[in-house]
Amino acid sequence: MNLTPDIFSARILIVDDQESNVALLEQLLADTGYTAVSSTMKPDEVCALHRTNPYDLILLDLQMPVMDGFAVMEGLKTNTTDAYLPVIVLTAQPGHKVRALQAGAKDFISKPFDLVEVKTRIYNMLEVRLLYKQLANQNAILEQKVAERTAELRESEARFRSLAELSSDWYWEQDEKGAFTKTSGPVLEMLGLRVDPLTGEQSDDGLAGWDIAQRAALRAKIDAREPFLDFMFSRMTEDGGRLQYQVSGEPMFNNTCRFIGYRGIGVQLSVGKGN
Repeated sequence: MNLTPDIFSARILIVDDQESNVALLEQLLADTGYTAVSSTMKPDEVCALHRTNPYDLILLDLQMPVMDGFAVMEGLKTNTTDAYLPVIVLTAQPGHKVRALQAGAKDFISKPFDLVEVKTRIYNMLEVRLLYKQLANQNAILEQKVAERTAELRESEARFRSLAELSSDWYWEQDEKGAFTKTSGPVLEMLGLRVDPLTGEQSDDGLAGWDIAQRAALRAKIDAREPFLDFMFSRMTEDGGRLQYQVSGEPMFNNTCRFIGYRGIGVQLSVGKGN
């Protein structure tokens, strides 16, 4: 990945109350090839400048009147739009280096300036900064794609349920314990199930009249977590009639592949009258 063109077009702000230092750094950066360099000798303006024109790097003198570099860094922390504080401090005091790094500075340049050191530290800092920005942009793009894909899946799920409801007498979902969690149509009544209004527990009404062999075969498929298509089963009604059904279902799994239940559709095929 070649970052060099981006590095030399990065936005740099020089903050120093000494005009000679500002002029030296401006000339050095211009001669090196940097094209977006600005400066200020008023430290109290730095936060406003950074807010309106986010800089990729701020070269910040620590010892200035009115507002020192430490106060500037505290102000930058409150108005920067990202978590990365792009500051290299300029200091002639060795004891200030550790304090500056603890305050959030990413690097330091000692005074008097070693021009090779200055160019190297600035280039390295900008390389890290631009990589950080690229990562943040890629994460934002990935989050957007995930959000779009999630919305597509939800829309697809809604279409599936709508089509399932239109093409069948009922749509159903059950949890991993077999309890119905979603139904469309009179599925519970047709299957002879009742729900306790207080506890929500579901049970046979005692007169379901299931064909035991058919029900056992269906239960075996569900216990094995197998999909089933057009499974036929029937039950007797209270008046001796026979209800015939056709049901299709598939197991559901979450994103960690844990089984969470079944969903499917069913239709009533015929009603046989009792004697």
